[in-house]
Amino acid sequence: MTRVKRGNVARKRRKRILKLAKGYRGAHSGLFRTSKQQVMKALRYSYVGRKNKKRDFRRLWVCRINAAARLHNMNYSNLIHGLKKANIGLNRKMLAQIAVLDPGGFSNLVKHVS
Repeated sequence: MTRVKRGNVARKRRKRILKLAKGYRGAHSGLFRTSKQQVMKALRYSYVGRKNKKRDFRRLWVCRINAAARLHNMNYSNLIHGLKKANIGLNRKMLAQIAVLDPGGFSNLVKHVS
């Protein structure tokens, strides 16, 4: 059987992993075996992080809406319920933006709800 040299394929695979590991500290960026483990771990964390980001932002928006609603003697839950009953289809991201950037507009929303 003839000899098969895998130089190009193996080098390309290792270079791809080492490129992803660029900037890692110590041996994690230079040695193939350790960098492969770190890249796999980093990719797992980044996948989970993309899911957590959505969760964290929603929590932030709810906090901001609640704080703004309490300035008008109303809590978050009653505000959201009132908006749903009044058929005002604003999502939490936009409500939080209005609460922060346009307090007058937010107070109009609160008056419309109560």
